[in-house]
Amino acid sequence: MSTDTARRHPSNDPAVPGSGELGSVALLLDIDGTILDMAITPSTVIVSDSLRSSLRDLHARCGGALALVSGRLIGDIDTLFAPLRLPAIGGHGAEMRLSSNNAPKPGHADAIGEGIRRRVAAIASADRRLIVEDKATSIAVHYRLAPELEQTLKSEIDETIADVAGESLEILHGKAAIEIKSRHYSKGTAVLEMMNNPPFRGRRPIFVGDDVTDVSVFKILPLFDGLGYAVERPMPGANGIFGSPAEVRDWLGSLCEAGGNARQ
Repeated sequence: MSTDTARRHPSNDPAVPGSGELGSVALLLDIDGTILDMAITPSTVIVSDSLRSSLRDLHARCGGALALVSGRLIGDIDTLFAPLRLPAIGGHGAEMRLSSNNAPKPGHADAIGEGIRRRVAAIASADRRLIVEDKATSIAVHYRLAPELEQTLKSEIDETIADVAGESLEILHGKAAIEIKSRHYSKGTAVLEMMNNPPFRGRRPIFVGDDVTDVSVFKILPLFDGLGYAVERPMPGANGIFGSPAEVRDWLGSLCEAGGNARQ
């Protein structure tokens, strides 16, 4: 994509779905770096009341076919957006909830072994600014407070995985985070399953994501004639780019203001 494309606000692009299409699309939204601004630590992100209102409204207008797709676990998502509960994919595809009224459904995710946990914890213990997030099915090291350690962490974690796990695990390099998870699932495999179940089945997926952990979703969108949008930078398979999470929130708000009826 050209620099001019990267600067264009996708909501001004005729190809971006508008409010009149809410009855036939499924909105799939990554969280951190996509609808929320990145914060110094994962626990300090801010969810505004206006964003909660937009998501609540759009969930209704899409007939329930709006889902949050995140590396966060669904319990964490619910706490973050409380009292709002939405369909969600959590843990990079390790769990799923098709309806806000249902309990999360665990996927086919393998737990991270104790040996990996100990080694990652030992690596992170070298600097108190490093934050370890253990999700059982994955483990992440956040280095937003110590960006100068990025290359050292990548080298040490790459070596650890190669020694212990062979081909069974993969390493995801997100924004100021390194996450280790099973290769047997991803956000993309979870979205594929979600799109084959109501209320998402038969709709056109519209996905917005911001980093390498979202590439697996962009890859499967053509199977459903879907569209994908990146945030801040070009990404493989994306049809356009939002300049910032604030622009994504503005677009979601504009869909609410313009109206539209959900398909029953």
